Amino acid sequence: MENLDLIVLRTLRHWRRQGRHAVLATVTRTWGASPRPVGSLMALCEDGSVVGSVSGGCIEDDLIARFQDVAMFVTPEGMPRRPQWDCYGLSADDAHRFGLPCGGTLELLLEFDADADVLDQLVVQLESGRLVQRTVDLGSGRVVLTPVTRPCALVVTPHELKAVFGPGYRMLLIGAGQLTEYLATMAVFSGFAVTVCDPREEYRRGWSVPNVAFADGMPDDAVQQMKPDRRTCIIALTHDPKLDDLALIEALESPAFYVGAIGSRRNNAARRARLAEHFALSDARLARLHGPVGIYIGSKTPAEIAVSIMAEVIAARNGVQRPDLDVAANKQKNDPDTTAQSFMALL
Repeated sequence: MENLDLIVLRTLRHWRRQGRHAVLATVTRTWGASPRPVGSLMALCEDGSVVGSVSGGCIEDDLIARFQDVAMFVTPEGMPRRPQWDCYGLSADDAHRFGLPCGGTLELLLEFDADADVLDQLVVQLESGRLVQRTVDLGSGRVVLTPVTRPCALVVTPHELKAVFGPGYRMLLIGAGQLTEYLATMAVFSGFAVTVCDPREEYRRGWSVPNVAFADGMPDDAVQQMKPDRRTCIIALTHDPKLDDLALIEALESPAFYVGAIGSRRNNAARRARLAEHFALSDARLARLHGPVGIYIGSKTPAEIAVSIMAEVIAARNGVQRPDLDVAANKQKNDPDTTAQSFMALL
């Protein structure tokens, strides 16, 4: 699945290149429960076409109804309107009307008729894998693009809005077994660009998951070629040290936000000892390795294990720490005579 922000910006560029009026809505603040996080984008064309989302749908319907008149996009002199604020859910009636959760309120910044050339510059840079900060002058609507080196949260002041856009999240899976099929499918639906690497011909022949790239070289080469960044996740799923270990060494030296390996508690302890003894990986590097991967949900089947892993990856992506759901600790506490989760069933 492609980065949703890029889809919105590319579609908005297309509309503006065609000379059509359009508005870009950004969620800038939320109070209480909210359907969409801060920074979410939606673009609305004068013909009612919509891409992206700022809520569960009701707010989008209201915006479509409001912006059916060209006069809503431009001033009486025919110039694009300046950015303006919009707020939904301030009252209980509004929350009920727009389908917001109880107590939920969200604030939007609306930008009218964005400059097509600036949008083109932004889209081109994002398509080339760069991080870009988009700064909007709230008085004039002027937009400035600035290269940046790391993602950061949306910043809103009385005078400007700063939002960093960049490459979407990526996932590299080592091994093309049944578990990988489930995990790759879930990752695609969760917004990751997924690549599966497996040099074993017998696994390549049976691979058939759509929208997933396949690399048939050695896993450590695949990690190097991917050039992992802070939006990259790498998980080893083969149970074969010859494939998993070399990939993990490269992954743990990278800025990837999540590096994990499947296996029982015993196998993961052996792996850590092996990487320390034979490859001189430091304690700090090994501390980054998630293993056994996943959160504790009592999973038994490959599909359930994939849910467990995907949940931990999303938690890591969102900066959520859940030590109370750690697989190894909970499995040992609840069933000390068996291995973590049911990973041994996959050995």
